[in-house]
Amino acid sequence: MIIHIENVMKRFGNNLALDTFSLDVKKGEVIGLLGPNGAGKTTCIRAIIGLIPIDDGEISVFGIHQDGKNKEIKRRIGYVTQELTIYEEMTAKENLEFFGSLYGMTKEQLATRSLEVAKIIGLEGRMREKTKHFSGGMKRRLNIGCSLMHDPELIIMDEPTVGIDPQSRNFILEFVKQLATKGTTILYTSHYIEEVEAVASNICIMDQGHTIASGTLPELIARIKGDAHMLIDVRIASEEKLKALRAIPEIKEVALENNQYHIIVPGGITIIDKIIAEIADQTIVNINSKQPNLEDVFLTLTGKQLRDEA
Repeated sequence: MIIHIENVMKRFGNNLALDTFSLDVKKGEVIGLLGPNGAGKTTCIRAIIGLIPIDDGEISVFGIHQDGKNKEIKRRIGYVTQELTIYEEMTAKENLEFFGSLYGMTKEQLATRSLEVAKIIGLEGRMREKTKHFSGGMKRRLNIGCSLMHDPELIIMDEPTVGIDPQSRNFILEFVKQLATKGTTILYTSHYIEEVEAVASNICIMDQGHTIASGTLPELIARIKGDAHMLIDVRIASEEKLKALRAIPEIKEVALENNQYHIIVPGGITIIDKIIAEIADQTIVNINSKQPNLEDVFLTLTGKQLRDEA
């Protein structure tokens, strides 16, 4: 077991950030950690690394009790922060070697490993350029590279694709998959459900500081397989109609994205006539049903969209 978290409590004043939160991560797993804003994901990550103390419960990493003081744990973890932590006045090579030096690597080790990492992140031809001239995607890749310099056993990636182009996002997702094939253990959080769906071998959904569901994607989907999912496109949607649909008692959940209503109804209940009657004046363009995916699981279990504001 690489990470063991049991009944952890963490308070910030009157705010209970983690509420009897539990999680187990085995060697070689890619765990996708999902939750709405304010669910406690970042607090969980900081507690695992030892950046903040917990109030109650138990955290062990690599079988070692995490008290925030154990340097062995820190040496074996790579942490990819949501905020860029690279130095823009330094070159890519200087950044990689600086972060590697924090782990006690020798000059010879830094020179060799920086070249290896540059190839991994696709920046081998840009090593001597100052990073202030890099694109957002290149900076993100370098940010990941800095966390790889000491060849960690566990990599924690907190929103690693924020604010980058689709090409760089795909590069990072493929990179995560490659790391997983080599047996690296990864804890991955994202505001993009499709990313977690693409890379995670197991998924933990948390809300209000505790786990509400965990398992493989098929296991999570099986929990809501009795529900019917409808996508209804209209010319011009409205928040007023969204509230009206939510007021229909047979509907479990409704979400609105652009001009499309995503409606979840318990299996065996037919209320399409009620739905159409409610939104017919908005000019219905298309009606589709679809197989449930991770976003449906998340919406059903939390009642929230992942990108909702806290």
